[in-house]
Amino acid sequence: MEFALSAEQRQIRDMVSKFVDEEVVPVASEIDHDDEFPADLVDEMAELGLMGMPFPEEYGGAGLDYHSYAIGLEEISRGSGGLGTVVAAHTSLAGNMLYEFGDEDQKQEYLTPLAEGSDVGAFALSEAGAGSDVPAMETTATKEGDEYVLEGNKLWISNGSVADTVTVFAKTDPEAGNKGISSFVVRPKEDDGFIVEGTEEKLGDKGCPTAELRFDDLRIPEDRLLGEGGEGFVQALKTLNGGRITIAARGVGIARAALDEARDYANEREQFDQPIGEFQSIKHKLADMDTKIQAAKLLMHKAADKKIRGEDYIKASAQAKLYASEVSREVANEGIQIHGGYGYTKDFPAERFYRDAKLNEIYEGTSEVLRNTIGDQVLEE
Repeated sequence: MEFALSAEQRQIRDMVSKFVDEEVVPVASEIDHDDEFPADLVDEMAELGLMGMPFPEEYGGAGLDYHSYAIGLEEISRGSGGLGTVVAAHTSLAGNMLYEFGDEDQKQEYLTPLAEGSDVGAFALSEAGAGSDVPAMETTATKEGDEYVLEGNKLWISNGSVADTVTVFAKTDPEAGNKGISSFVVRPKEDDGFIVEGTEEKLGDKGCPTAELRFDDLRIPEDRLLGEGGEGFVQALKTLNGGRITIAARGVGIARAALDEARDYANEREQFDQPIGEFQSIKHKLADMDTKIQAAKLLMHKAADKKIRGEDYIKASAQAKLYASEVSREVANEGIQIHGGYGYTKDFPAERFYRDAKLNEIYEGTSEVLRNTIGDQVLEE
């Protein structure tokens, strides 16, 4: 068992870390305050190859393994949780749908610009009445000649208002349950009937627009179908399994940022004629925070390793996402506690880390759903 990073993985980590420290951290509070899509940073990440990290070079990607991708996303999320979601939704969800289920023409036409970063991707699965219960979706895609006509609404779509390519799930056979769901490539700037109803005002995850979408007589050619009809539900589950590794990475990155800020504050803040870090209670908090982060990183890399090896990683990715999500919130909470009253103000980033961390327990599989997934896997072993 190898725990050391390879030379290439260290190089990726150092490169992304340098970019984050120089370009992201200085504007992170501004991104959080303004809640505007950071297009300039996305362009810079595209130039560095960070918008297509796990995809082959033949499709414009960087050709990195999933360990390197998780490391890169961890660093990006350390700088900004919202930027981490932008990259994860673009790459792990929209891009991966095309890579795994698109035909060669679809990969060349739609995946390549995503991997190169000239296009932004989104993944439209959730609806107001269909979050964890995917088969309850009401969006339909009706075949008419050589076209599909999409009708319906999607909710909670990360990057939804800025995306150039959206992978959309809809019912092609409403009577077939989860076997009647298919997936499609939608191009918002080309397809009439793609409507952005608005974006959510969220607790955290600022800078990543979360949109409500409506499809009104949206007509797309039949060659926009991904894979075979009726395969959408299975495609979504497989895609989310991989995406959970990157949400674990986002959790680890936010937790690291919270720990770094708490440690620095504990070394600088004095009470009773000594830095508060000298008090045992603070040392114990920092010790627990760091230990949890290290454990979360191991689970993240274990899941990435199984994915790379082609092994079943359903349980591993669920455990990595579940644990890292809860650790990120716990560590961010302790970071506020170490800051005391200052941690409850916007003068310090501690409160931002907490707001960004909470989302990890909700999207791409709530903690409750993931516990069911893990429990089912345990019972089958």
